[in-house]
Amino acid sequence: MAVDPMLQSLVAGFSTEAQEVCQKVTLDLLDLEREGIDNEALAKVYTRLARHLHTLKGSAASLGLQDLSSIAHKLEDALAPLRKDIKPMPRPMVDMLLHGLDLFLLRAAAHAEGRGDALPDPTAALSQLVADAPPPEEADAMALAMAADSASAHAPATPAPVQAAPSQAPAAMSAADDDSAVEASWRVAAHQVTALMREVERLREFRMRLEDRLRDISKAVELLSARELLAPTARARAMLSSVTAGVRSDGHEASDIVDSLEEGLKSITTRPVRTILEPLQRMVRDLSRQLGKQARLSVVGAEVSLDRRLLEKLKGAMVHLLRNAVDHGIEMPDERERGGKHHEGALTLRVEQQGNILVLELSDDGRGIDVQHVRASAERKGLISADEGARMHEAQIRDLIFRPGFSTRTDVTDTSGRGVGLDAVRSAVEAMQGRIEVVSTKGSGTRFMITLPMELGSSPVLTVRTIDSQVGLPMLAVESTQLASPENLRIGRMKTQLDYNGQLVPVMDLGARMGLRASAPPSEGQPLIIVQSGGKRMALAVDAVVGDRDLVIRPLPAEVRDVPAYQGAAILSRGELLLILRPGWVVTDSTPQSVAMPQSRRALVVDDSLTARALHRAMLEAGGFTVHLAASGARAMERLQTETYDVIICDLEMEEMNGTELIAKLRSQPDTKEVPVILVSANDSAAARSRGLAAGADGYLSKRECAAGRLLTEVLDVMSRRGARA
Repeated sequence: MAVDPMLQSLVAGFSTEAQEVCQKVTLDLLDLEREGIDNEALAKVYTRLARHLHTLKGSAASLGLQDLSSIAHKLEDALAPLRKDIKPMPRPMVDMLLHGLDLFLLRAAAHAEGRGDALPDPTAALSQLVADAPPPEEADAMALAMAADSASAHAPATPAPVQAAPSQAPAAMSAADDDSAVEASWRVAAHQVTALMREVERLREFRMRLEDRLRDISKAVELLSARELLAPTARARAMLSSVTAGVRSDGHEASDIVDSLEEGLKSITTRPVRTILEPLQRMVRDLSRQLGKQARLSVVGAEVSLDRRLLEKLKGAMVHLLRNAVDHGIEMPDERERGGKHHEGALTLRVEQQGNILVLELSDDGRGIDVQHVRASAERKGLISADEGARMHEAQIRDLIFRPGFSTRTDVTDTSGRGVGLDAVRSAVEAMQGRIEVVSTKGSGTRFMITLPMELGSSPVLTVRTIDSQVGLPMLAVESTQLASPENLRIGRMKTQLDYNGQLVPVMDLGARMGLRASAPPSEGQPLIIVQSGGKRMALAVDAVVGDRDLVIRPLPAEVRDVPAYQGAAILSRGELLLILRPGWVVTDSTPQSVAMPQSRRALVVDDSLTARALHRAMLEAGGFTVHLAASGARAMERLQTETYDVIICDLEMEEMNGTELIAKLRSQPDTKEVPVILVSANDSAAARSRGLAAGADGYLSKRECAAGRLLTEVLDVMSRRGARA
């Protein structure tokens, strides 16, 4: 059927509105088939469901879309008997209503694209849908299956994606005045918005420079206010005071402009995460039924708003993970009950924003990952050899599920067995400069965690100092700050705790956590930062709180992106680099142990670059080393007075004491003369390499070779050679 050309401009908006309403109807239907809901709650859902269907019918009719109005009307007819006897809706009836919604959405999308004339008459499918619907007291599943098949001839189980259109409020649909009914819109390319955001960032940097200039002026006024200069500088001080007031006013105005521009751009470029997550609840329900299982998806944090482009990229990864969880993780209902679990599997998708980092966590309470089964499957498919599998620890074996071609299925089904899925998820996440991790307990469930950088906009950051290093903490993770005192600290032999709002929170020295010094209880008056992430809290002892400001946090370069301690970096007004700590790493209690485990290998990294130290530490810890850090040759020598190490990695070019000078000191002392030392340098020339080895180094690597992952191999080689000589 054709739509009146005068109303065609409203149909696209109606299609978008219909998608939102149908999604609400879908969630209501999933609630209605759930067990354990009291009658009062059920009655509210039935009432809300009827109201949504009535809205769809009225809006469609007002635009002359009689086929859509008829579909909504038939769905209302099917629902009416069930409202008289309030009880959970039979699943076959839910199936029928969901297929009716699919048919409605497909036809709405076609009308929005101007293809309404080509649509078949829906009368026959509608009549069959409702005629075969079971009476509420019987719920004849076979008749409903026939009705669903009839509807499927016109609509697949999953509605086709509808192109985004300007959002129209329901009131606008019935407005008589075209000017008020049609919302003006602009078609803007993504690169144009990104370029505009870059200008906002430049304006933010300008505002920070203004703040620095203001501080400089204040210092100049203080200098001119010396007693012997009071009279001669009175006029200059008056002028500077006037300039100070003007700069301060300009700074406030610049701040307001930045905030306004940023909020406006975010409203244009972002959408709530729920727009991609809520439809997945229907997918989980349908796939569970297809496999003969029962599972329900819960979403936490669905109102977080993200870049629209990021949302589209995430959708495929979420679909893969959920299908994998239902197919491989969730057990059959009878198997779950034998194991003491509820017959319905629970999947939870949690969304959290931490500064510029987005955290997506998908967990299930299924059977977990059987690492022995995974290893055997990988060996059978030729992904690893038996010798490689025998040397792997559990975390490495679990990571095999991300390998291309991996599957634990021996046969191919509609949902799995082709070896395509989790490798595609990892590829998609890494393409977005993120990472994915998996932890699992056999018999209890599996948890996938995805972390992604968010590019648009600034984030409030708290800058703190430990020793001579400044780092940032996302303010979203900072609960409060306070000073250490004998009254609020509980200092024990093994740990220190803070009495925080009636709870004892572990205290961690940031300098020790970063490997810059030995751990010690905080002194009286030392600042404590209470940080929370993922339900955990930690009181972080720092040497000073520098201040907070809005900063654009950029992802780290590829070679250091997997360093667990940092989520990104920001550029300060004078060009300094500020590394931003990852809250999840901060709250993890991993206090360096004073006594190493017998099989633990120990390494000392000496480098005056914080980024280089973090990179080397990550690579060595991945190889099973306990790693300590030193920011200079002098600090390295201090550590060596009380600690012993199996290998030392040292930067060649350092102030005060360079790498060759440190090697000379090490070789001159009996306790350290046999310790293997590897020099690292930005200079990759043959001459520099020869000089380093001639100075007594056991190995020499360029920074580029380290970034390419050569460090761990070189460390093991030089340790082996030293051991053979000894």
